[in-house]
Amino acid sequence: MMRFRLVVVTAAALVAAGCSSGDGSSSGSTSSSSPSADAVAWMDKVCSASASFVSVEKTAPKLDGNDPAKLKADMSAYMGQLADAFNKTASQLKEVGPSPVAGGDEQVAKMAETFAGIGKSFSDAKAAVDAADANDPMGGLQAAGDAIARLDQFVEPLKALVATPELREAAEQATSCQSLRTLRPSDSISPTS
Repeated sequence: MMRFRLVVVTAAALVAAGCSSGDGSSSGSTSSSSPSADAVAWMDKVCSASASFVSVEKTAPKLDGNDPAKLKADMSAYMGQLADAFNKTASQLKEVGPSPVAGGDEQVAKMAETFAGIGKSFSDAKAAVDAADANDPMGGLQAAGDAIARLDQFVEPLKALVATPELREAAEQATSCQSLRTLRPSDSISPTS
């Protein structure tokens, strides 16, 4: 299950990277004006919503073929945790309010749609795992693997959002974005032994 855990850690790190620094440019901007206070406040809400994904507890199950019933229960719980994380973030992104910068609303709507779609994939995977025969070692695991394969999809709308110079600069000043930059994704994931 190491791959599952690594994908979640990577995904969380990408959320932090996307909200905190955009394209990797330095915080010393060459633009002649700084972002408006409204843009900074709005990006603070976007990063706060995105942080909810990173902070939701996600415990990757240990693959143990000796106890298929426990593996099934653990995998179901894990799929549920990921579904909840993505759905919570999607809901919070829908509540950030109107963007003071042109294009921001469309990008956040895409982010919310992407998070909701991935959340549905994990909900569907949980249902498949729950319906699988516990004595079938592969039962439900294909659906779980398919859902995890979608994790990289949510990064693109986030990158597009911070590609807008004013929003990227606003993210560099927003408190939640700075907190997200220093959040360690692995802190929210309990290690498996």
